[in-house]
Amino acid sequence: MSELRQIYAETIAELAKKDDRVVVLEADLSSSMATANLKETMGERYINVGIMEAHEVSMAAGLSVTGHIPFVHSFAPFISRRAFDQVFISLAYSKNHAILVGSDVGITAEMNGGTHMSFEDLALMRVIPNITIYEVSDPQQFKDILYHCYSHSGLYYIRTMRKKAPRLTDQICDLKSGYREIIKGSSGTIFSTGFLLPECMKAAENLAKKNIHVSVIETFRIKPLNKEMLIEAAKKGPIVTVDNHSITGGIGSAIAEVLSEEYPSKIKRLGVDEKFGQVGSTNFLKTQYGLTAKDIVLAMEKLVN
Repeated sequence: MSELRQIYAETIAELAKKDDRVVVLEADLSSSMATANLKETMGERYINVGIMEAHEVSMAAGLSVTGHIPFVHSFAPFISRRAFDQVFISLAYSKNHAILVGSDVGITAEMNGGTHMSFEDLALMRVIPNITIYEVSDPQQFKDILYHCYSHSGLYYIRTMRKKAPRLTDQICDLKSGYREIIKGSSGTIFSTGFLLPECMKAAENLAKKNIHVSVIETFRIKPLNKEMLIEAAKKGPIVTVDNHSITGGIGSAIAEVLSEEYPSKIKRLGVDEKFGQVGSTNFLKTQYGLTAKDIVLAMEKLVN
C-alpha cells in the first residue's frame, strides 16, 4: 500500500528526467504532496508560487504556450473554485495542455475541515468544454493516468486523496474504456470512484448474502463517461451511485444525465446533500454523510424490492 502523493512525486520525477518540457507547480503545498524534493532534481522547472492558486494556473498557461507540459497541484477546492476563471479562460478556452491535480477531495480532507472539503469541484470542472476528468483509487492507476495525460494534449483534472490507498484489483486500467468492473453481478450496479470503492465492494458482498448480486463499476474517467457501458449496466437493473462529492453535479448527476436521455432507469444517488464540510475522520464523515456500506445496501434494497 503506497501513498498516492508519493506516487505523484515519483511519477513527475520520472517524466521530468526524460523530458525537459515537464514543469511542476505548487501553491505552498509541496510538503503536503511530497514534491518538495523535486526542486533538487528539477531546478527552475519546479515552481512554488505560494498561496496564489489563480497565479499558479495563469503561470501554467504561459508555460504551456511556450511548449512546456505543466503539472499543477493544489487542494481540490483551491484548484477548482478558487482558480476557476483562470482554468476556464487561460487553460480551457485557450486550448492549452495542462494537468491539474486536486488532492484531499471530499471528506478525505479530514481534519482540515469544511473550508478544505471539495464537495463542488466536479460540478465546476464538468461544465468546462473538452476537459477530461479522472478520479484515482490506487497507486498504479494514478501513475498510468499521469503518464497518459502527459503524452496526450489537452486539459485534464485528476481528483485524488493524498494518503495510502490499497490496490483494489489486478485488472489493467483500460484508459480507453474509462472504467473497471471490479465485481460482476446481474441484479443491478453500484457506481463509484476513488476511496469509497472499498465501501461499495463491502456493500456488494453483503447484498450477495441476501441473494442480490450487483456489479461494482469504477468510473475512473468521469468526463467523458462511457455511454455504452452505462446503458448496458442499466439494462441489468437499478443503479446506485456513490459520490465523495455533492449529489449535485457529481458522478451520480453525470450518470443520471446520460441515462435520462439514453435509457431511463431506476437510480439512487448517494452523496453529500445540501451540507458543508466539517472536521472529522473519514470513518466519522462517511457515517455523517451516508456513504457507508450499510447506506449503499439499504439504497439498493429499496430499488430492487
